[in-house]
Amino acid sequence: MVGKSIEFGSLFTMVLQMDNNMNIEYCYKQGSRENALVIKGLNKSFVMGDAEVKALDNINLLIAHNDYIAIMGPSGSGKSTLMNILGCLTTADAGSYLLNGQELATLNDDQLASIRNQYIGFIFQSFNLQSRRTALENVMLPLRFSKVSREEATIKAKALLERVGLAERMEHCPSELSGGQRQRVAIARALINEPTLILADEPTGNLDSNTSEEIMRLFDELHSNGQTIIMVTHEPTIAAHAQLTIQLEDGQIHEISGIHYEETAAITA
Repeated sequence: MVGKSIEFGSLFTMVLQMDNNMNIEYCYKQGSRENALVIKGLNKSFVMGDAEVKALDNINLLIAHNDYIAIMGPSGSGKSTLMNILGCLTTADAGSYLLNGQELATLNDDQLASIRNQYIGFIFQSFNLQSRRTALENVMLPLRFSKVSREEATIKAKALLERVGLAERMEHCPSELSGGQRQRVAIARALINEPTLILADEPTGNLDSNTSEEIMRLFDELHSNGQTIIMVTHEPTIAAHAQLTIQLEDGQIHEISGIHYEETAAITA
């Protein structure tokens, strides 16, 4: 086993451990931030015809609150499967997943749905807005299953739409909004429950380059205000906004790169 200590200025110190299969486990050794999620030995397989395909192979991750992580990899590398497990949309075949210190691997579907609604905000490439509802109504939707009153939900949703620059578009339906505006509505909706974790799946995939940069500046602002973000992207320029980029290949963590990585990495026995 090889250990690699990496200093990221005053941000944190991280230790990578790489085994013979190129799996990388990392954990924080300094800093006061608590862990948002911890994954150990995560495995997931699918049956395709007569063959079993291993989508995730012994994934180990430790992500602290206010981390900003990009996940990249070719098609079939396991990105979507990992995001679906992180988002409690499916479960692993084996391994442990702790979110805010709570083990999720053994929860049933109803319990996972409750976790999604309380702690996770989703942002999708296709926005996933309800076409017959206004921007304001779309942002309020996640609160329908909470104890928040409609009046309070309206106040929160309006404040979030103002925060993402859509104060003048609250009563417009998605068909009356541009792609960038729709994604801003989706971001506001993701924030309405004050989630522990934002999961963004190709958030700029349907946007032009200028609009993509506008959306990424908004992501940067969310991170600077303390939000934990995990984002899947195929675009290196989008991944560059994150602190760390995790490269998946064949269901395994193949490489990690990020802030000051090349300048500060030191191999230790």
